Amino acid sequence: MSGGAKGNAMAKGKTRIVRGGLNGSVTHLLHRALRLALDYHAEAAGPSALTQRQFTVLSAAAQAEEGLTQNDLVRATGIDRSTLADLVGRMMAKGLLERERSAADARANTVTLSVAGRAALEAGAGAASSADDRLLALLSPKKRETFLKILTGLAEAADAPAGPKAARKADAKAEKAAERKKKPKKSKADKGARVEATA
Repeated sequence: MSGGAKGNAMAKGKTRIVRGGLNGSVTHLLHRALRLALDYHAEAAGPSALTQRQFTVLSAAAQAEEGLTQNDLVRATGIDRSTLADLVGRMMAKGLLERERSAADARANTVTLSVAGRAALEAGAGAASSADDRLLALLSPKKRETFLKILTGLAEAADAPAGPKAARKADAKAEKAAERKKKPKKSKADKGARVEATA
């Protein structure tokens, strides 16, 4: 079955949600979905083109007029610091990025897009768009907008400062949700008995 046919089949069928185990783990399911997205990008781009992470770094650098510090890149791309440092180093060696002193802070270096990097970014845009379209095709048209809204909300949560107050609020919401799950649902018979008792 081709990717398109499989996507249509999944969009029309009903997905069964499994509770418990790895298939009930949100983090595990997100990891698997990410793996699928990266595979789609790799297939669309080919072995000699940009990886999805390289494309993301170039895209972030292209949006900055005065270059990005390492902290800026971490926030913009969501790539962890150690992985990003190695990635940027390899991309600089390929001539895709250039490093210079920050105009705002002489102690910091910024990364900017080189001419070769801009050309690679433009060449890789088609593969990135194709991978996105292929992934969204797995969902019905009605679910795609909801899916994008959910992903945007999660990304915004990741960007938000996780201070003590925010952490306490999140913990409180999680506790309330857990309590609601523990409470047994009242049946119609129980409600009817209570009405008769008060009559």
